[in-house]
Formats: sequence, structure tokens, C-alpha cells
Amino acid sequence: MNNEIIEKIVGCMASNVGMSDIQKIQTNHRIKLAEFWKIEDGKKILEVGCGQGDTTAVLAHFVGENGLVHGIDIGSPDYGSPISLGESATYLKKSPLGKQIKIDFEIDLLSPNVDFPDHSFDYIVFSHCSWYLKSHEELTEVLKKVKKWGKRLLFAEWDTRITEMEQYPHLLSILIQAQYEAYKTESDSNVRTLFTPNDLREIAQNAGWNIIRDTTIISPELQDGTWEVQKVLSDVNAELKEIHPMPMKIKSLIPSEVKMLEDAIQSKGIKPLSVHAFIAK
Repeated sequence: MNNEIIEKIVGCMASNVGMSDIQKIQTNHRIKLAEFWKIEDGKKILEVGCGQGDTTAVLAHFVGENGLVHGIDIGSPDYGSPISLGESATYLKKSPLGKQIKIDFEIDLLSPNVDFPDHSFDYIVFSHCSWYLKSHEELTEVLKKVKKWGKRLLFAEWDTRITEMEQYPHLLSILIQAQYEAYKTESDSNVRTLFTPNDLREIAQNAGWNIIRDTTIISPELQDGTWEVQKVLSDVNAELKEIHPMPMKIKSLIPSEVKMLEDAIQSKGIKPLSVHAFIAK
């Protein structure tokens, strides 16, 4: 995929103003996903957890003017910073890709009021959104519900199987967040439930999907590892102070893990985790 196409897609996104270098890296990664998933021109896609539209824009490029990407997200339009979900969606809808995009926010997928006719979509896409869910049980129910709506499930999430020590800080920051998230009843954090590739395979199969192809996608330029590490270092003290109840052993364990994280950063630097992607039917 050449730089001209990356520039074209990024130019349709609100983050191209002041953050284009970051967005180009994020977009290039999602192009790798779309190529692995073999997104075809003219297809209809339901994208679950569309967020800021990082994957939405790429999918819209691949389906072309005769296709449709319907993005849904449980978040409110004013969620997100420095650009909100609503601002991102409005910008994208007004862009040359907008004609093949529909986005709805505050959609609780498990609500009985949310439904689509059977086989409405060619693909159901989950791109880097599963860790936002509350539990294994919730993801299982979501995958069961969407099965009647689409022919294929296209899935991508961070791969917890590290292959380089530079990925260790990203993994450790995720584990730390997952530990204190386990004691929350409500959250708006990026990591609410940690799913490993084996977890996802089992959950997909339990929901009735048959995985026909999977892969590991490596995008070492992605900034997400650094972002997650920074989030832990800036938030951990407040998290430990605010979460009740939490056993004292956990409150002692997490600061020790933060010290391990700081040591790992100094000695190895930070690389993002690889990404586990699969196709199921």
C-alpha cells in the first residue's frame, strides 16, 4: 500500500490536522488488517466499537463508493480527547469517504432494542475494541448476537504473546491496568478485560464461529505501547487510592509491578505488542 493512499485516507480524518504523522502510522496498520481480511469492493460492513474511526476510514476506502461501513459504539459523541468521537465522525462523514459511512453512538449492542435483519452485512468487524468489554461473558454474548447479522467475523486485538523484550513494558502496563480494573464496577478505561489469543479463539468458537484463518501482524511503529505505559505511570496512584475495596496485597503488588515497568523502560525501551487477527465464519 503506497503513501499516496495513506495520505488520501488520513486526509479524510479529523486527526490529519496537527496529528497527521501519528495518524499515518495508525492508518498503515489498519490497512494491513484490511488486506489480511481481504475486504472487497461493494461489501457491507458492521464495525463494532468504531471509536474515533481509525479502522472505519480504512474499511470505507476498501469497500468503495458502492459499499457501506456502519460503525457503532457504546460511547457518547462527546467522549474522547483531544478529538471527541462525535467530532471525528462528523469530519469523516463530510469527507470524500463519507458517502459510504454511517456511524451511531451510544449503542448498547446487547440491548433488545438493537437489531438488524439476518445477513444484513457481509462482514462484522471488531478492530482493537474487545478489551473495552466488561467480561468474557459479555464478549461471548456479543459474538453470539452479531452472528445472524453477518457472514464473516473479522477480528483484531493485541497479542499477549511477546516475541521481543521491548514489548514487555506494553504487556506489563496492560496487566497492571487489568488488575485494578478487576475491582471496578464502572469504567471508561482502555483496558477493562484482558483477552489472550487463546481466550478469543475459545470465545469465538463458543459463540458459534469457526475460525478459518489467523495471523500475527507486526506494526512496530505503532505508538500504543508508549501510550499505555504513560497512562499507567500517570494514573496508577489515583487508581489505587480511589478503588475500594481492594486487598492490601494487591495494593502492594501493583506498585512493585510499576517499579518493574520503570526498570524495563530504562533498560529496553518500548515496542508495541504484535496484533492477533483472524477471520471466522
